[in-house]
Amino acid sequence: MGTRHQARRILLVTASGIALAGLAACSSSSPPVSASPSVSTSPSAPASPAGGGSSAATSQITTNWEGFFSGSTSAAKKITLLQNGQAFSSVINGQAGSAMSKSTTAKVLSVTVNSTGTQASVKYTILIGGTPALSNQTGAAIDEDGTWKVGDATFCALLALENNGKAPSVCSSAG
Repeated sequence: MGTRHQARRILLVTASGIALAGLAACSSSSPPVSASPSVSTSPSAPASPAGGGSSAATSQITTNWEGFFSGSTSAAKKITLLQNGQAFSSVINGQAGSAMSKSTTAKVLSVTVNSTGTQASVKYTILIGGTPALSNQTGAAIDEDGTWKVGDATFCALLALENNGKAPSVCSSAG
């Protein structure tokens, strides 16, 4: 029963405490929010379900994705878990100390690695204090130099959701 107004208040607390779009007053007069920062990445080969030969990739994606969104992960570590993370260091460091960021976690629901093994679609839920704040979202994981990372385009979509559709300028060069 979230409203657009509610979605703006949850402050998407991703990596460093970034964003979870708003939980506040309920209002049934507003249309429900589609707080789905689904992210398209650059064109790639068709995706295929992860499994079998890609179980190591699925495991690393899950570990790194949940680590990036965990409130207990240091800002320095979060920067290493984000595609082009150094470019986002001021955003991540700026949000690292917030109380909401410290109570945020993510649960990876599924991973689908593309046939080239360089990108993956990740279905996930972000929780604040154990309560789902953004459920069944779709984002991208990118293999950057042999490490699976949260795609910067996914992060930027969450930042834009937090800030009434405006992402920070660093996002203009994101994925």
